[in-house]
Amino acid sequence: MWCRRSSFPLKRVVGRCLSSLGSDPICELASSTLRYGPSSTSEVGHDLAYMNAKRILLFVDPHVATMDPFDTVLSSIEQHAPAGHVLDIYDKIRVEPNNDSFKHAINFMAEQTNNHGSYDVVIALGGGSTIDTAKAANLYTCYPPDDFYDYVNPPLGKGLPVPGPITPLIAIPSTSGTGSETTGVAIFDDVPTKSKTGIAHRRLKPTLGIVDQDNMKSMPSSVAKYSGIDVLCHALESYTAIPYTARPSGRPASPILRPAYQGSNPISDIWSLHALRECSQYLPRIVSDPAEDVEARAKMCLAASTAGMGFGNAGVHLCHGMSYAVASQVKKYWVDDYPKLNSDEENGHGLVPHGLSVVINAPSVFRFTGNLDKSDPLQKYSADRHVECATILANARLQRRGNTGQEIPSQRAIRDQPGNALANELLELMHELDIPIGIRSLGYSEADVEELAKCTLPQHRVTKLSPRQPVDLEQLTSLFKEALDM
Repeated sequence: MWCRRSSFPLKRVVGRCLSSLGSDPICELASSTLRYGPSSTSEVGHDLAYMNAKRILLFVDPHVATMDPFDTVLSSIEQHAPAGHVLDIYDKIRVEPNNDSFKHAINFMAEQTNNHGSYDVVIALGGGSTIDTAKAANLYTCYPPDDFYDYVNPPLGKGLPVPGPITPLIAIPSTSGTGSETTGVAIFDDVPTKSKTGIAHRRLKPTLGIVDQDNMKSMPSSVAKYSGIDVLCHALESYTAIPYTARPSGRPASPILRPAYQGSNPISDIWSLHALRECSQYLPRIVSDPAEDVEARAKMCLAASTAGMGFGNAGVHLCHGMSYAVASQVKKYWVDDYPKLNSDEENGHGLVPHGLSVVINAPSVFRFTGNLDKSDPLQKYSADRHVECATILANARLQRRGNTGQEIPSQRAIRDQPGNALANELLELMHELDIPIGIRSLGYSEADVEELAKCTLPQHRVTKLSPRQPVDLEQLTSLFKEALDM
């Protein structure tokens, strides 16, 4: 079997890894059921009727609660949910949630459950922050742990598996970004350690994701930009991650123990490449006109979900691994159209949108991960994937800009320096979208590099998926130094 659009046979990679690493020859896809299309949000009440859901908890972003999608959900519930249903609403969602905001949501759901009985269904209406908050509250209410960090990814937490099924979750995204409607991941800032971490388990996946481009009509341009660039990085990282057959942990004793982030694989590749091609064409358009460019909204919201299906099973690597330190330690940086919380200002903490914290490291990362020894079959396989990604972005750039006298690099030039070629294409796109270049623009300096590297080192759940190893403190320090100024 051959990897899609790859010049190196996956079969040979599998054989090599099995003989030398005792690796896992099996991959699998876990994802939510998806419903896609305009006005699909209006069908949610029918789902509740089918489920005979009489106790309903709705998590909603406070900004979204003032807009049409919220009214659509309420109307559908009122018209179609079972007679005598009870609807509770939680709207204390924090953009870029932290351990405190998760605990607040958990306490609310647990208290309502203890006083009035278990919910039949949970609905999350909003961006990734809302959906992730709902996932955490749902898990901790269904299976209260001894300690908050029991389910949190190691090394910060114990990473305990989810003991059993949780309450059905219907996720209705209002941004085209995180893909959280398809994944079993919930990300948060850990305030005590000034780090970003999360909870990951297949049972956290929403039962249903309703992907409705009408919900993105009022998305500000800056939100469209940074949520969309996150989609692009999901696609790039999952497609260039270490192959699942070369994953260091090898084949698990039971399929239940196979990690959600398996490494790039033939199933995830299909979704990641779809998202990459759509993003490279439609991301600049949705940033330019999120309200009126209906086609761009439709394409980008589906790309967010397909990227989620890709990275939700393959994983991400260094761009996201490094982003957690960048986002959690920033002090005075803010972006228009994102909330500025008084508590953050008092604590000397700014807010970097997640997509920005990811892509700002990406050129440095791909220069590193694409600089591989092509005489080694496995590394050549990874290098070829950097070539393919760079070529897709370059061709899309030429198509967007038309006949302006600019040319794309030759295939020979891209193949000679695949990491540099991919980094350069990303920088071209960042300039086009007016995205800050280099973490110095966020307020960081050489004095911060070592601490950023130290805070990234524990993110081994993603750093170990880098196609180039080792990723140690020295290498991370070097990557952050290069990321200061591109």
